Amino acid sequence: MIENDTIRLLRECDAGAKMGISAIKDVLDNVSDGNLKRILKNSKDEHESLQDEITALLHEYHDDGKEPSPMAQTMSWFKTNYKMAMHDSDKTIADLITDGCDMGVKSLEKYLNKYRAADEKSKNLCKRIIKLEEWLRDGMKAYL
Repeated sequence: MIENDTIRLLRECDAGAKMGISAIKDVLDNVSDGNLKRILKNSKDEHESLQDEITALLHEYHDDGKEPSPMAQTMSWFKTNYKMAMHDSDKTIADLITDGCDMGVKSLEKYLNKYRAADEKSKNLCKRIIKLEEWLRDGMKAYL
């Protein structure tokens, strides 16, 4: 049970980290404020670092991880492009990132509760992703 929950939690963390990286990449070139760009770049780098840790743990379990759902990716892409076409501004970017962070935190908290038998290393990694999402969301407040 521990191994199954650990793998399942790591898969969800993998998909979540990939989704976060993708969302930031989708807007990064449109950012005009230097500080906002720095916050997003730092967060993307942190997401990539955590994603590397997740991949390493998954490899220990001989698992390839999980890609974000195509539906979620498509919906995110459409929402981002629609909102950016309507109002290409740092405020719009901050709003999109805030929504994404909220969804990420909600999902990961749900999976942490669902896969309670996961090992502590994996649960701590999931909590680090949640903290990163909360930090990024808080960094967006000044731009809303």
